[in-house]
Amino acid sequence: MTLPPPALAVPDRSGPGAPRPLRLPVAAALAVAAGVALLLALPPYDVWWLAPVGVALLAAAVHRRRLRAGFGLGVLAGAALFYPLLWWTSFQAGWLPWVFLSTAQAVVLGLVAGTAGAWLSPLVDRWRWTWPLLTGLIWTGQEALRDRAPFGGFPWGRLAFSQGDAPTLRLAAYGGAPLVTLVVAAAGGALVALAWRRRPRAASSWVGAAGFAATAAVLLAGPAALPLTQPGGPMTTVAIVQGNVPRLGLDFNAQRRAVLDNHVNGTRQLAADVAAGRQKQPALVVWPENSSDIDPLRNDDAADAISAAADLIKAPILVGTLQRTDDPEDIYNVGILWLPGTGPDLSQQYEKRHPVPFAEYMPLRPIARLVTEKVDLVRNMLPGDAPGVIDTGAVVVGDVICFEVAYDDIVRDTVTGGAQLLAVQTNNATFNEAEALQQMAMVRLRAVEHGREALMVSTVGVSGFVDGAGGVHGATGFNTAAVVVRDIATEGPRTLATRSGNWPEVVAVALMVAALAGVLPLRRRRANIGNDGDKDSEER
Repeated sequence: MTLPPPALAVPDRSGPGAPRPLRLPVAAALAVAAGVALLLALPPYDVWWLAPVGVALLAAAVHRRRLRAGFGLGVLAGAALFYPLLWWTSFQAGWLPWVFLSTAQAVVLGLVAGTAGAWLSPLVDRWRWTWPLLTGLIWTGQEALRDRAPFGGFPWGRLAFSQGDAPTLRLAAYGGAPLVTLVVAAAGGALVALAWRRRPRAASSWVGAAGFAATAAVLLAGPAALPLTQPGGPMTTVAIVQGNVPRLGLDFNAQRRAVLDNHVNGTRQLAADVAAGRQKQPALVVWPENSSDIDPLRNDDAADAISAAADLIKAPILVGTLQRTDDPEDIYNVGILWLPGTGPDLSQQYEKRHPVPFAEYMPLRPIARLVTEKVDLVRNMLPGDAPGVIDTGAVVVGDVICFEVAYDDIVRDTVTGGAQLLAVQTNNATFNEAEALQQMAMVRLRAVEHGREALMVSTVGVSGFVDGAGGVHGATGFNTAAVVVRDIATEGPRTLATRSGNWPEVVAVALMVAALAGVLPLRRRRANIGNDGDKDSEER
């Protein structure tokens, strides 16, 4: 077994026979660098190849460390990643939600990627070739936990969402986001196995290094050869309307009539362009989340404005709106199909299933109110209980709202329910362009994952269409009004990822748990050898 240069290593206090980790200051610097690399891999930076580099840096930092040190280094890397990545959550609700959410994400990363990486060190020392696989399993397990906890999970910052321009994006069609993450992280494991050497002049060392280099190259570049399930069949013309808002911020509710009018006027202009032959007649128009924050089922003026727009464009409009309940504090976030001539079709409506904590409902509201009164701008959004499958007559839409695009099962449920087109209705007026670009990266992965064309439509941007290979078409600017029209394919077989569901993730997590349990005899043997002073036999 090879070790890093002696100048970078110190004895591990876990026992006199234990192999040596990197010096703690070096490990801490590597952990911070890992978080920064992972941040730069994600939008808006999109330096995708830094994702495996970040994984490798953290793996090196925690290797052979005691568990609490591994946890701390993992949290340090998570802080360097999540605090800047999620900075937009502080814009309107104050610093408390940002700090709470970022810290929670960093703690989960430290708990799994940091602690598990340290715990599995004896297995890697014994069989170096396991390092890529174990690293892939660790990161898949880490994301599986973050996707679900706390408060229903928050899957932002997944390795898979950094791969929009990478060959590894194609893996989404075969095993979804978990497979993409596993392969990217495994490539990181191969990189750290390549770099962690003690005798660089030994022939066997060079052979092993070449093997790990080849492994990383194949994992990152090899997926380019994989075929994709491309949508085909009849084409349907779809339009998206980005109406914009007068002012960015949580007070868009005070501007709600102006926002509705912006989307009505954008649709009116589209109708004029269609009549003049400048645009094709759409079979469906999609408005974003919060395009009508005036409940049109309770406000005749709003209903009349939407009906007039639908009649003029001669096509159904999928409207993003809020529906009030008898309790003034409770609302639903919905997409509802508005038909020309007849108005709302209540049988074709989707209530958002996963409201976002701290953005659409406020956990720990009394505590948060002690820090900022802006928490009271966040109302109590109730969850729906059915997938967003909406039959528009021209195409069956798989509707998800805003952050729901980050959740594997919510998107997949629409496709298994018959969706031919994936639609993400979102409102980025409370955040910034970086957050919008991060969402668009998720839409790209979902289109490849399920072999469906997709669209994202925002009140302020970024909006656009995505083809079945993840390519973006007609992307709009931020904080501007725009209308985009595109012909989309509506047929295609289900991908392996759609058919397999969450089984790739379940298998990966099960293997990670098995590895965590399986290393226990090695750890005991290392402790015994350390007590006997037999250091050399353990390091071979």
